[in-house]
Amino acid sequence: MFKLKPLLCSASLLLTFTATAHTPYLAPASFEPLGGWVTLDAAFAEKFFVPEVAFDQSEFKVLQPDGKAVAPKELFSGKTRIAVAHQLEQDGTYKFSTGQRYGAVFRSWQQDGKTHNSRDPKEQIPSGAKLTAHFQSVTLAETYVSKGAPSQTALKPTNHGLELVFQSHPNDLYIQSPIKATVLYNGKALAEQKVQVYPANSAEAETKASKELMTDKQGQLNFELDNAGTYVLLTRFRTDAPKGAKAPTYSYSYSAVVEVTE
Repeated sequence: MFKLKPLLCSASLLLTFTATAHTPYLAPASFEPLGGWVTLDAAFAEKFFVPEVAFDQSEFKVLQPDGKAVAPKELFSGKTRIAVAHQLEQDGTYKFSTGQRYGAVFRSWQQDGKTHNSRDPKEQIPSGAKLTAHFQSVTLAETYVSKGAPSQTALKPTNHGLELVFQSHPNDLYIQSPIKATVLYNGKALAEQKVQVYPANSAEAETKASKELMTDKQGQLNFELDNAGTYVLLTRFRTDAPKGAKAPTYSYSYSAVVEVTE
């Protein structure tokens, strides 16, 4: 079990940053495509799925039903979104991933009773100011698509960074039925880790989470959803960055897009 170490960051700043941050997502046009191809959109948004910023600067990956990782067949870059297209040549479940995106380095300091924020690495912190936060964002978005009957191989954890590992198959979820998953960081379970659930029903998309879940002592989730539809599961986690990183702290964001049916 992994426990979070104390970090150089105030509680008020954590709440402010989380509330204003865009949420990453990777959303398929269909979770069970009838044809041989599937298309997906990758972006950052505050409402789902209304893209605002393209999910760029990362290496997209597809884990096939046979366990082999490949690059998507086609990738199209736009200002507000990345479009992914991939041919489903095998039967079974595919895991689509944006790959980890190392984003901006964020600093915050206090001086004369005021809080100042900056993402400009060239900006100098004034003499006498108190540094309250210094971190780099690390973002990953994933989803699952099945051709034919769902399979298990693509569900295996990477044991690298922050991830949500499903025990219930993500392409076989139903309303008012248990949904089970585990939150891992570098392969270790995260106890008492918050996971937010956002409905993503186009015009009815909410800006607030419909559920806020907490993992148990084993890092596990066990919950139900009452309404059919598409959902974004989001979790964020901060911890010490490795030696040589651009900032002393990494701020991880992970999302998974799933569909729940009746």
